[in-house]
Amino acid sequence: MKYMFTYDMMETARNTNQWLGSTASTMASYPIFGLAANPWIQLTAAWGEVAERSFARMVAKPDWNIRSVVGLDGRDHLVEVETVHSRPFCNLVKFDVQGRAPMPRRILLIAPMSGHYATLLRSTVSSLLPDADVYITDWQNARDIPVSAGKFDIEDYTLYLVDFMKRIGPDIHVIAVCQPAPLALAATAYLAEDAPEAQPRSLTLIGGPIDPDATPTDVTDFGRRVTMGQLERSAIQRVGFKYAGAGRMVYPGLLQLASFMSMNSDRHAEAFRDQILRVAQGKSGEHDSHNRFYDEYLAVMDMPAEFYLSTVQRIFKEREIARNRFVVDGRRVDIGKITTVAVKTVEGSKDDISAPGQCVAALDLLTGLPDDKKASHLEEGAGHYGIFAGKSWRNNIRPLVLDFIDANAEAPTASGKSGKSDGPGKGKLVALS
Repeated sequence: MKYMFTYDMMETARNTNQWLGSTASTMASYPIFGLAANPWIQLTAAWGEVAERSFARMVAKPDWNIRSVVGLDGRDHLVEVETVHSRPFCNLVKFDVQGRAPMPRRILLIAPMSGHYATLLRSTVSSLLPDADVYITDWQNARDIPVSAGKFDIEDYTLYLVDFMKRIGPDIHVIAVCQPAPLALAATAYLAEDAPEAQPRSLTLIGGPIDPDATPTDVTDFGRRVTMGQLERSAIQRVGFKYAGAGRMVYPGLLQLASFMSMNSDRHAEAFRDQILRVAQGKSGEHDSHNRFYDEYLAVMDMPAEFYLSTVQRIFKEREIARNRFVVDGRRVDIGKITTVAVKTVEGSKDDISAPGQCVAALDLLTGLPDDKKASHLEEGAGHYGIFAGKSWRNNIRPLVLDFIDANAEAPTASGKSGKSDGPGKGKLVALS
């Protein structure tokens, strides 16, 4: 089976490095070595500890680790992570705050399927939970999905979003982070024609490639330089027999991680060198800043090959969303059909993945939406991660997003103007066809 050997070799290399780290840490920690005043012994043990932890995290799905949230009553309320709807490639998850009444704000957070798990947005969820009921798309690792579940491309992704929006109800506010921004826009436009009563009240697009050519970056340049044939030959592999998805064609998470690391290799090398020194000196901790960041950053998942290739081909190369030529299930989706959903874009001035200009391009596509329903924000000095999970998000962007949600909380009337809201938690559950 073509490419399966390559996939298994990557996993073998990862497993071997994890074993080497464990061995070095164990051997250099023998009590007898305490008699030798040699710093290399401590450094070897420290390198082993850091290496074992790092390579082990690459195949582990992180926990949400959101235990409780402070309510308006000043008490801590326990949080349960509940799967409210399950599909082969994604679970719709709700963070159920125990003992708290339904909140006026209901938010669907659309996590990216770009190599990391939805837990990458843990801090985003934590920051929204005190003020809203939060749902999130929890995309599954393709290596764990049997071939019998079928394909999954960007059209399927879009239809998943349509399904989730219908199930939660119309009184929701959607926030799409990075990769899903263009597909969330398409899903909303799909609903505008198929089931307008199921559209969300507002849509916030954060750092997404609506028009990748608006401001080219290394990511968009790569998509333009490489042909689809080259990409398929160099990046796509078959899952090995170790996993439930054996035989499925995927873009491996380990390849994506290597790409991520290479973009800032000097910074990552320095971070790991400093961490090894801290471990050797006894200054590290289980949940110190390095471990908190890299436990999440190194945890990667495989993407279905059809999804990865169709994203590159249709979003980046052919720019179907930017040209308003996107087709779902044989039907063209017209973004101009969105007439009642308020749309806000958020960008970071130092975003080197989705540079300023790429996301705000969505507003020009919304030809049927009144100007008072459109908004944009450019966060000065913020990079890609900062606009949804860093200091810029916490201090500046989050309050603006919540204000935008509140300003568009009421249900639109037939004329497109806002009417009376149904109140918290009373969105009708729309039946699926």
